[in-house]
Amino acid sequence: MRVVKIGGRAQADPRLATTLRDMWNAEPGELCVVHGGGDEVSAMQRALGREAAFVGGRRVTSEADLELLRMVLSGVVNKRLVNALVAVGLPAVGISGEDGGLIGAELIDVALLGFAGRPVTVKADLLRTLLGAAYLPVISPLAHDVLSPNGGALNVNGDDAAAAIAAALDADELLLVADVEGVRDGNGETFTSLSIETARDLAANGIAAGGMAAKLESAESALRAGVGRVRICDLAGLGDDARGTFITQSQSVVL
Repeated sequence: MRVVKIGGRAQADPRLATTLRDMWNAEPGELCVVHGGGDEVSAMQRALGREAAFVGGRRVTSEADLELLRMVLSGVVNKRLVNALVAVGLPAVGISGEDGGLIGAELIDVALLGFAGRPVTVKADLLRTLLGAAYLPVISPLAHDVLSPNGGALNVNGDDAAAAIAAALDADELLLVADVEGVRDGNGETFTSLSIETARDLAANGIAAGGMAAKLESAESALRAGVGRVRICDLAGLGDDARGTFITQSQSVVL
């Protein structure tokens, strides 16, 4: 089983649909896709006169932003991606983390991040039902607020959602697709493997910042939850098992 998180920029690559089709055809029923769409969310915020703000690569989310996120991520982005996958013959089904309470989340820090959440539960049986019926789940990372008496929603970082889903499905591999080949050092060289301890140092030193720092945190979370391996790569890495940066729990680092 592989869980693939596709960032917004990678979704614009014309090779994406056929690449995912090849992965599915090689191992039918062994793939789950989580998507982002941060650039489009930010563009919509600006169009409405709001400022997009991030802390550690995670979006600061106001209560008003939640409806915008539903519209952009669970509506436009999710259905556009599903449409592209269906067009190349994939049995893709689009759902959000709110559907069926698929992803349950808790607030991270309301003063710092607003209505941004951390996944605490994943209903793996819902995903296994889809997979068992030969459908490919394509998931928007909105979540059900497990502590809200009114069943509110929370915005979950796509990498965090993918890590939680990979753990719940006992995935062999979590692939976090970025717009660069992998994690780079201070000289712009790509690491082939990186321990979680060194990954923390890169984030602390600002070498890995923003979205990449968030990916490294999600990678560590997935590994600690039992996911077989985690790789940060570009779209080409989905067809090349050696491409990208492998995040490991060992201390070995290779350039």
